[in-house]
Amino acid sequence: MKLHLLSDRAGSAAENMATDFLLLQRYPETAVRLRHYGWHRPAFTFGYSQKLAFVRDQLPPEEGFELCRRPTGGGVVDHRDDWTYALVIPRGHVLEEAPATESYRLIHEALAVALGWQGVPAEVKREADEPSAKGAAAAPGVCFQRAERFDVVHARGGAKIAGAAQKRNKHGLLFQGSVARAVVGPKFDWEKFHTDFAATLARLLEVDADAVPWPDWNEDELYGLTEQYASPKWLEYR
Repeated sequence: MKLHLLSDRAGSAAENMATDFLLLQRYPETAVRLRHYGWHRPAFTFGYSQKLAFVRDQLPPEEGFELCRRPTGGGVVDHRDDWTYALVIPRGHVLEEAPATESYRLIHEALAVALGWQGVPAEVKREADEPSAKGAAAAPGVCFQRAERFDVVHARGGAKIAGAAQKRNKHGLLFQGSVARAVVGPKFDWEKFHTDFAATLARLLEVDADAVPWPDWNEDELYGLTEQYASPKWLEYR
């Protein structure tokens, strides 16, 4: 098995979500695949199970940004100043078969190591927040407002650096992650980070990393799924 490194692409919020999902559904199940991507316009995404009314209450008052429901869980993510990536692990790999908390922790540990190679004091949060008075911790709402267990945080001050959301199905595991550029700092080399993160993931997954062309998939299917993700029906699913 290999770690396939796909070239950077930018798209609309709906196209980015559709591309990530198709990488899980249609890409040959012989390799792990990693992609970093950008956004054509300012964008927010939110978790598959979140209620749209709650999400809208968390958004800034200004308009001009895109909003899309993700195929994964998690909270509201502001993509206006983040480094966004998707990792797809095919069915049968030991990390795909691990519990969700374990895959979340291990991938974030690899990310923290890559940050550390440029002097960023990053670590994985080990403890969950104390339960509320009602006996349960608050559900994920807005991704970077607070760190959850196994998120990546700054070792000095505890600011959240990276979070992610996951989806498992019969094809494998989709891991969608976001790194906050502002917390990392202005002098950070993001191209080096991309290379370093791929190296730490390859070591974790016990595979070799190779840059590969994009898969030759059905563009009509990508277009159709993008239209679905951009539709009011998908946005208002809950």
